[in-house]
This record gives sequence, structure tokens and C-alpha cells, in this order.
Amino acid sequence: MSRRLVRACGALAAGGVLVLAGCSGSGGDKPDGDAGPSTGTSAPAATSPRPTPSAAPTGIDFTPDPSRVPRTSDDAGRLALAIVAGPDAWGPDYVKRSPYLSDPGSWPVLDANCTWGSGARPRSVLSSVTAYSEIPASDGRGALRVAATVTVHRTESDADWEMAGTLEEALRCPTQLLRAGERVTDLMSLGSPYGVGGNTTSTDSLTERGWYLSDAFKGRQFYSWFQSRIGQVTVATVVKGAPGYNEADTNADQVRANVAMQERIKTELGAQS
Repeated sequence: MSRRLVRACGALAAGGVLVLAGCSGSGGDKPDGDAGPSTGTSAPAATSPRPTPSAAPTGIDFTPDPSRVPRTSDDAGRLALAIVAGPDAWGPDYVKRSPYLSDPGSWPVLDANCTWGSGARPRSVLSSVTAYSEIPASDGRGALRVAATVTVHRTESDADWEMAGTLEEALRCPTQLLRAGERVTDLMSLGSPYGVGGNTTSTDSLTERGWYLSDAFKGRQFYSWFQSRIGQVTVATVVKGAPGYNEADTNADQVRANVAMQERIKTELGAQS
């Protein structure tokens, strides 16, 4: 399927579930001790002023340079190719698959029967590209296939709608046919806007998990999809499990590729020093 951090303090994989840990401490004021009533004419004990709590940030520390924001499909296409994660972003064992990049103009659509097919790219999307990588089968392990997708929208609102639509897909279709001989089942999705669920690196993020089944091997394998939004750009990484792997094996790789693309967005669209 071609559709549709680590800059936080740490990324923790607990039971196969990604947790992005922020850097702030829980802290808080201690209650004052009870000094009792004062006696005689002695002056009351001085008290230290309470510290003024600082306001928590409400968004990522990034503002795109208006002069670098793409406004045409050609500019957006160059941006998407500069951002998309190839095998080097996943890890040393990954290589390019063939074909490596999705067809220009392709856009996947989930139909009423929960089957993925090709459709026309929406006008709200300036460009989208998917790069396919894998760890080839060896030593009794199957081929582990992964992909990274970058979608550049015309506006931030358009990108926000894509995130909402991706969440809705898992609710509407917990079982999906990817293509002949491949499907995912028991899908569950969770959205985490900035400041929620440990998300301190992107404007919005979501996680989708389930089981992957393929005619190429016996038994079900794990399936995970991580997607993030910064401004008008969304990035996603997907892992379709294979025999000989578990989600703990690939979680860090998937996070690494996703974070790499987030950082590239900030590099490509940020103000030049």
C-alpha cells in the first residue's frame, strides 16, 4: 500500500507500542510548612516567593519561510523527493526495492468495499511520492518490506484533513485488501496532536496497527503505520512484517525514518541562515 520522532528526549518501544518521550519534568511546587502563629514582637519568618510557572509550548518550534513554501506541482515534487526516506534512513540492512519510487501522479483510494486501488490525485495535493525499501530474505527470514510516503498539500488545512481521513479509514475498514494476495486486519488507529501522547516533534501524528497477511508466507505478521504532519506536508512510514521479525525489531527503524523526514521538512522549508 502506497498511501498515505529522534528529536524528542527519547523513543521508547514498550510492548511494541511507540512512545515518544518529551524532555520536561513533572515538577510542581511543594506545599508550605505550617510555621504556627507568631509570638511576641518577633518579625514573621520571610517566605520565598512562589516561582511563576512558565507557559507550556502550544506547538512545534518551527515556522516555514514563506519564500520556500511550494506553490506549484513541480516545486512540490522536488520538495517531496528531497524529503522522502530511502533505505539509508531506515538502517544499514535496507536496500531499494524495484520499482523504487511510485508512479508520478498516482494516488491510492480506499473504496466502499475496503479495497485499495488507484484514483485521481486530489486538487488539494500538489505532489506525493512513495519510496519502497526492504531487507531481502535471508537466513530463514522473509523479505521485510517497508515504505515512506511524502505528501505536499496546497494548504495546512488540506494536510490536516488528510490526517483526519487516515484515522477514519481504520475505523471504517478494520480489514483492508491492499492488493491481490495481501491484506491487513484488526486495524486500530490513534491520533496525537502536538503535546498529546508524548508528541513533541510534529504538528500532528497518528499511529495505525494491525496484522498483515500475505499469500507469500504462512501466518499473520505485524503491520504498523506512523504518520506525522508539519505544516502542509505529511510524512508516513509503513512496515509490513515478515517471518523471522517482530515489531520490536523494526520499531526503531520506522521511527528513525519518520524523524529523518520531519527534520528534512524543517531543513527544506526553514529560514536560511
